[in-house]
Amino acid sequence: MTLSQACSREWDVAVIGAGPAGATAAREAARQGLSVLLVDKEDFPRAKVCGCCLNQAALAELEAMGLGALPARLGGRPLRALRLAAGKNQASIPLPSGMALSRNRLDAALAEEAVRAGASFLPGTAALLLDPPEPTGRRVVLRQKTETGHVQARLVLAADGLKGNSIQQTALPRVLRRSSRIGAGAILPDGPAFYEPGIIYMACGKGGYLGLVRLEDGRLDAAAAFDPGFVRRSGGPGKAAEALLERTGFPAVKNLVSLAWSGTPPLTRRSLFPAGERLFLIGDAAGYVEPFTGEGIAWALASARAVGPLALQAVQGWTPALAQEWASLHRRLFARRQRVCRWTAEGLRHPLLTQMAVTFLARSPRWAAPLVRAVNLS
Repeated sequence: MTLSQACSREWDVAVIGAGPAGATAAREAARQGLSVLLVDKEDFPRAKVCGCCLNQAALAELEAMGLGALPARLGGRPLRALRLAAGKNQASIPLPSGMALSRNRLDAALAEEAVRAGASFLPGTAALLLDPPEPTGRRVVLRQKTETGHVQARLVLAADGLKGNSIQQTALPRVLRRSSRIGAGAILPDGPAFYEPGIIYMACGKGGYLGLVRLEDGRLDAAAAFDPGFVRRSGGPGKAAEALLERTGFPAVKNLVSLAWSGTPPLTRRSLFPAGERLFLIGDAAGYVEPFTGEGIAWALASARAVGPLALQAVQGWTPALAQEWASLHRRLFARRQRVCRWTAEGLRHPLLTQMAVTFLARSPRWAAPLVRAVNLS
């Protein structure tokens, strides 16, 4: 489909952002018989700053949507353990299940599934939601390299993540945590044999933490949450990653400094209200907390599945009560999960406390089981 073709008709649902939340929400809406336009500002396949881990909760959400076989079909590598390092102490924590899978492959496959279900997809297309809403829908400005147009949709799902600017003209402010860390990521073509498939390696220290995991093709994915000041003092994300590995005793990884690192805005943020008139925020766009073993993808998939019935109601007949219903449902689904991650991330900011915890878990890894269960709840 071309931009001019998309702008020549009215849509039931416009989904902005084709990450896990947007693509699966578009698929769920299309499966309900709705006309769906899915757009993303990037061309696919695309790189993404992410730890590339699907935890047990994420796999359960895919299974519930009939996509349970997808990660294995794409070559995802099963995960069996999380190896924590702080100071010179290390602990190995068993994981109930999970898979390591590159985001460029996962996101492209989910977008394809949305198209297969009947959605239309426009990659390389930036979107801006206009205010005020119209009586029967919302207008969205779409921009490609040399072309601009408008589409009309009865409902808009904003799923354009941390960097999303699609709702900047709406009255839905986002609140950033003042001390929030930033994300940084890169992929290495190889790495020391120490970093085995099936294990998430997490180096924790003053200034942030760095996760390393083998992808389906043998490359090594590096994803970190850093204090901005630590990155500046270190001389960049590559230097910051090197410093964390050196402090924890994990083997050094060559060429970290020369890699093309991608970054994110501050990670921890929330929307004061995740809905507006004929508008639902889903995935990272509705709020995010520093993750550490794939929680972000699980939250994105869960929000996409949960919003489906409300999206159908909104298209059939919008009422303001639907916005309140989504806000209430979103809070029930994610407040506790994100609180657990927030507390854990706060604990990781205290190096001495983290070292003590890792020392204790090295002797008694079973005590990590409640936390592992909490972040893997489907």
